[in-house]
Amino acid sequence: MKIKKAVIPAAGLGTRVLPASKAVPKEMLPIVDKPAIQYIVEEAVASGIEDILIITSRGKTTLEDHFDRSPELESRLLASGKTDLYNQVVDIANLCNIQYLRQKETKGLGHAVYCAKSFVGDEPFAVLYGDDVIIPKEKPATRELCDAFEEFGLGTVGIKPVPLELIHKYCSLDATQLREGIFQVRDMIEKPKPEEVITNYAILGRCVLPAAIFSVLENTKPGAGGEIQLTDAMRVLAQREGMIGVEYSGKRYDMGNKLGVLQAIVEVGLKHPEIGEEFHQYLLELSKSL
Repeated sequence: MKIKKAVIPAAGLGTRVLPASKAVPKEMLPIVDKPAIQYIVEEAVASGIEDILIITSRGKTTLEDHFDRSPELESRLLASGKTDLYNQVVDIANLCNIQYLRQKETKGLGHAVYCAKSFVGDEPFAVLYGDDVIIPKEKPATRELCDAFEEFGLGTVGIKPVPLELIHKYCSLDATQLREGIFQVRDMIEKPKPEEVITNYAILGRCVLPAAIFSVLENTKPGAGGEIQLTDAMRVLAQREGMIGVEYSGKRYDMGNKLGVLQAIVEVGLKHPEIGEEFHQYLLELSKSL
């Protein structure tokens, strides 16, 4: 079954990137000349997604403004003969059908996804975490997961190996490789204690889920951090019917982390068609003084 809907949870407070996120949502932090959320929406669209629901919270109306038309700005760009910029601005508003829903209480990622129940209906859907920008090598990460879901008919998670000393910040998967880049997932533990670590593979930023996840989330109790964890609900699916793990080929940047933001700006900036070469030369000169 083709995946046509996606949910982007973007309701977090962004405490790891304060004070920048006090007035500006972390999803709006720029990577060169585009906010993080635009990269995520563009990935979904490039993966065949037609309808997107962005889960927001108080103070995040700038996300909606970004994907809306801006008549005054558009008029000024046209009057100044800046047609290329005009087209870029208009194209943002026409990427796809985007809806918004406010999560009134920050009860965790699982609760945020559960808020999308009426939007999703009984269809499988993709979840693109609002913290994670993934720059593709060839296929978008979400497309790689959708392909695996369509092949196996099971919930699918995007996975990467994580250094063992950091696995306690993520989740640990019972994952067995089926072929290159494809794994069978039988179990997972959110934020494991050292004795609970199964492997150093963790879910990072993307998943494709059947609508059955909502009935599981209804009965999921608060877990790590006192929040309703999506991982705890996916664990039920993994144990009950199995899931598929896809080690996606793209590079992930954690935009909820100060170092991740800097890494994204530098690495994407080096490949930017407009300023990449000049930025490259700047870094070479800068490196001489380090």
